[in-house]
Amino acid sequence: PSAGIKGVRHHCLAGFFCLVFAVTMLLLSKSANCQVGGFALASIAWVLCSISTGLPQWRVWYLNETMFTEPTTVFIGMWQVCIYHQNSKFGSARVCHGYTYDDSFIPLDVHIVQHLLLISSMLGLIGTVATMFALRKVYVGKAQKNTTHNPFVLSAILNIIASIFLLLAVLFNYFSVVHKAGIAFPPSFHLPLYPPSQRIGIASIIASLCALMFLGSGIIFISYTSPVEKQVFPEI
Repeated sequence: PSAGIKGVRHHCLAGFFCLVFAVTMLLLSKSANCQVGGFALASIAWVLCSISTGLPQWRVWYLNETMFTEPTTVFIGMWQVCIYHQNSKFGSARVCHGYTYDDSFIPLDVHIVQHLLLISSMLGLIGTVATMFALRKVYVGKAQKNTTHNPFVLSAILNIIASIFLLLAVLFNYFSVVHKAGIAFPPSFHLPLYPPSQRIGIASIIASLCALMFLGSGIIFISYTSPVEKQVFPEI
């Protein structure tokens, strides 16, 4: 029952994030400073992307009492696994184990998601820096008055690519959970190869939100119109 409640809660949270994203895009589309809003959107997306990369809640395993004396919840992340042992007397105890690229027990799908998340984070950072220079060029007057070049093209491309990579990472993690993929952890972790049940964690939902935000900022940047293009010429 508790797992079902958590699943409903996560779906509601995802719906709320989508609603916030839609409202934000609507407000930005009517704002005179859309690019500033796009910069804020991309910056928040990059911060959340970095946070979700380090979170262990990408997959949630539920282990029954046949292997452990008490029910156990395991959070599988891209860089660490955290085990929560439920104890009726002392509450819950948490034990985390980190891992790196060199660990041989990490399956291919986790390696792929690791690379996708790191690339997305780097692209988001570079895109944010590029946006800062573009904003400085536009608002400080560095841009040429007679040019129709969009100074936000590089930022738009980087953010859209980061969005695609994040979406691929979420999909890889989703299909791993759907196909009940196991992980051969070392014996010292005291974890089975396959859990009795598993589901998608909150980190995957946060990454999905980041992908939407990166995509939204990319659309805002690529739709930038220079003042020259906005001039209205009188009818002859």
